[in-house]
Amino acid sequence: MIDKKVLICGIGGQDGSYLAKFLLEKGYEVWGTSRDAEGRKFGNLISLGVFEKVHILSVSLEDYHSVYSVVSNIKPDEIYYLAGQSSVGLSFDQPAETIQSMTLGVINFLNAIRALETSTKFYNAGSSECFGDSVELCSDENTCFKPRSPYGIAKLASHLLVKNYSESYSIFACTGVLFNHESVFRPERYVTQKIIQSVKRIATGEQDQLELGRLDISRDWGWAPEYVEAMWLMLQRKDPEDYVIGTGKSHSLEEFVDETFKLFNMDWQKYVIVNNDFKRPTDIVYSCANPAKAKKELGWEAKTQMKGVIKKMIETDF
Repeated sequence: MIDKKVLICGIGGQDGSYLAKFLLEKGYEVWGTSRDAEGRKFGNLISLGVFEKVHILSVSLEDYHSVYSVVSNIKPDEIYYLAGQSSVGLSFDQPAETIQSMTLGVINFLNAIRALETSTKFYNAGSSECFGDSVELCSDENTCFKPRSPYGIAKLASHLLVKNYSESYSIFACTGVLFNHESVFRPERYVTQKIIQSVKRIATGEQDQLELGRLDISRDWGWAPEYVEAMWLMLQRKDPEDYVIGTGKSHSLEEFVDETFKLFNMDWQKYVIVNNDFKRPTDIVYSCANPAKAKKELGWEAKTQMKGVIKKMIETDF
């Protein structure tokens, strides 16, 4: 068993909750941050049965002194920065808040690690949104970044900050460029959960139709609990490296819809309406990962493809 301390920023979210469970099982002492530790309910951690096993502190990630204090007091061996505004769609409505939430916290932690001269390893949650539209090609660590949303721009900014601090100050800091990864903890503002919950309601007669935007967009969808292991593996290396994490397969939203309706023995074309109001100012048509480096150097590869992701989201029950 590993005897280490870890700090997870964004511990109450999808990835933070699964990561907390994963690291507890490995023997870590797990700490997490929240803007309001006493007021938040932490339903994901409760569902996973780990809420009573973690320590949660109220920390303002955008305030350097708050961040410095928590790093100084806890002295974590590893920090996972999974915080920040997490919706691509919402980033068009709240661009400034999105960019601030992604970058200031990262800068503050990197500066705290530097000032305290600790050996703390830092993981930054990157995103496939940094690549933009890959035009039917799978993106790897050498693919050029061309973000098409405020969210993607914010993630790219934090990615470059981590790279700069790692190279300039010899801090162990790296970024995992994760492609879409889903679970039952996705709220319905995410299209995958919206589809699944809507189809459930249509099947029981509680809902008549499902309104969606573009059906031709393609994404690389994986299963979130598998992806947190990749994060951890990145921090077990001797030297920091960035990695692209995904399944290596891309499927259209129409395929996702069709597969979900099939599991309920229904024809999606009878229920789905395309609503142009749901289309974004700019959208990525095709997104796919090339996770070959992760497989070669970390020994990690996705076990669950799109059909399995849908099945797990439907069947998982806490």
